Amino acid sequence: MSIAADYADFAARELRGVSRAYERLALAISEDDELLDLLGTLPPAKRQPNLLFGVVRLLGGPVGDPAAFHDFVVTHWLAVAAELRVRATQTNEAGRCAVLLPLLAALPQPLALLEVGASAGLCLYPDRYAYRYGDRRLGAGEPVLECTADGLVPPTRLPEVVWRAGLDLNPLDVTDPADVAWLDALIWPEHAHRRERLRAATAVAAAEPPLLVRGDLVDDLPALAAEAPAAATLVVFHTSVLYQVPRPRRDAFVDLVRGLPGHWISNEAPDVLPYDGLPDPPDAGLHNVLALDGTPLAWSRGHGQSMLWFG
Repeated sequence: MSIAADYADFAARELRGVSRAYERLALAISEDDELLDLLGTLPPAKRQPNLLFGVVRLLGGPVGDPAAFHDFVVTHWLAVAAELRVRATQTNEAGRCAVLLPLLAALPQPLALLEVGASAGLCLYPDRYAYRYGDRRLGAGEPVLECTADGLVPPTRLPEVVWRAGLDLNPLDVTDPADVAWLDALIWPEHAHRRERLRAATAVAAAEPPLLVRGDLVDDLPALAAEAPAAATLVVFHTSVLYQVPRPRRDAFVDLVRGLPGHWISNEAPDVLPYDGLPDPPDAGLHNVLALDGTPLAWSRGHGQSMLWFG
């Protein structure tokens, strides 16, 4: 799709009913020839709406008014472009643990967790958070992750995690204020609950920082997986990550992870990891497909706020 179509599609599928401010911005940019021309000077991976919006927020720019946003980006384009070229969308949404939990809790315990595209590693602590599925609460920690779960009896126990590690091209440090500021900038403007969640989750991770390795999801995964304790069930997982990986590399990763011991949990959009015979999603919004060892089991929303079980 063209850059304009990408922004219009993002507004319709991901932002409508979720972030009014960013929906207005994305629609305005889709019709703004000057901003579209500027974005066209960047590599395709650096034109993403989430990346642009996050960079502008990080630089202190306005995101509540499309006209003010336009003027800021045009006036400060050199600074904006420089940040876009060196950053990536690394939304580290701990809320996604709520859709992972039913699978993690059902696997043979204890677990050795290895997250691909781990960012700061906040999704490596599913055993430390609390959860609320409708009127059912599990766990006593903070943050409390709320999820609407249809077609599923919520889990009754937390997983036992004895090893946790992450792999990322640019791992972030939860003890570094600059890295946490970038994570904050990636949260959509109206989502105060997600900012509170970020603060609580970073406190959990900072108390016992995970092993985060800078590396490639194909070249460096086998060596890191080999470090997991043999007595634990290895679980390699990723959420909303593979869309940033070129298709040939994505295919190589799938071939590799299928051959590793343990289990593989994926939570990606259906055009990123396609499956045959999927049921219709619950609505026109963007949904991920939650899958275990290549078998699709549920639709889930991108921030872990809901899931529809069909497996």
